[in-house]
Amino acid sequence: MENGSGSDPWIAPDKLYHVLFCLFLTLLFSFAASRTRYPFLRRHSIRLGSIASLLAGAAKEAADQFGIFPSAGASAKDAVADVIGVLIAAGGLACCKPVKRPELDTLPVPARAVSMV
Repeated sequence: MENGSGSDPWIAPDKLYHVLFCLFLTLLFSFAASRTRYPFLRRHSIRLGSIASLLAGAAKEAADQFGIFPSAGASAKDAVADVIGVLIAAGGLACCKPVKRPELDTLPVPARAVSMV
């Protein structure tokens, strides 16, 4: 990781790319998880999308550190930008997610007691 030198400014196109990359990955993974036939994945689609996006961001930072991509190495500021992108996407998804209400047809009918006199 880089130290706090001036070679990695907070306001840079690179940080915007990190925010947008993780934002769109969160939306993509969350959308994919919400379309599966498994209820557990649908129920936790925002969390799963966020985790998958953060893992992708961490993998990119690890690749930067090992020199796979042409960059100065891993940066804590890039990781913060990744988290900001995930938080924006997760917040937007949480606000726009419809609240599921049980249908009236599927509600159980309460049993009535029968009195035999």
